[in-house]
Amino acid sequence: MQTVLIIIHLMIVTAMIGVVLLQRSEGGGLGIGGGGGFMTSRGTANVLTRATAYLAGAFFVTSLVLSILAGWDRKPRSILDSGGAPAQQVPGAPAPLAPPGGGVLDTLRQQSQPPAGPQAPQSR
Repeated sequence: MQTVLIIIHLMIVTAMIGVVLLQRSEGGGLGIGGGGGFMTSRGTANVLTRATAYLAGAFFVTSLVLSILAGWDRKPRSILDSGGAPAQQVPGAPAPLAPPGGGVLDTLRQQSQPPAGPQAPQSR
C-alpha cells in the first residue's frame, strides 16, 4: 500500500514540475518586464493553472496520507529504557554502554566518578 502511494506521489511530483515549467513566465520575479498585474488577459481559468492547482492538492493529500501511514504502527517508547536483549554485535566492536538489564540512567550513575585531575591525551 505504501509503495503504491509513493509511486503515485512521485508521478504527481513529476507532473507538477512539468506543468509549472510549461507555464508562461511573467518576469515579475526579478523585476524584469511584465506590465500586467495579478489579473492579466491570460485569465485565472487557464488549463495549466487549473492543472497546477489540482496537482498541488493531490500532492498535499498524498503527503498527508503517507505521513499517517508512516506513523500508523509506531508505538511510543522511552529513550531512557533500553529494555530487551542487546542487538547482535560484530566481532571486534566495542561493548555496549548500557548493561542488558539497566537503562541509560544506571550507566550514567556508574560512570559518575570524576577524574582526579586534568588528563593528558595518550598516544597509542
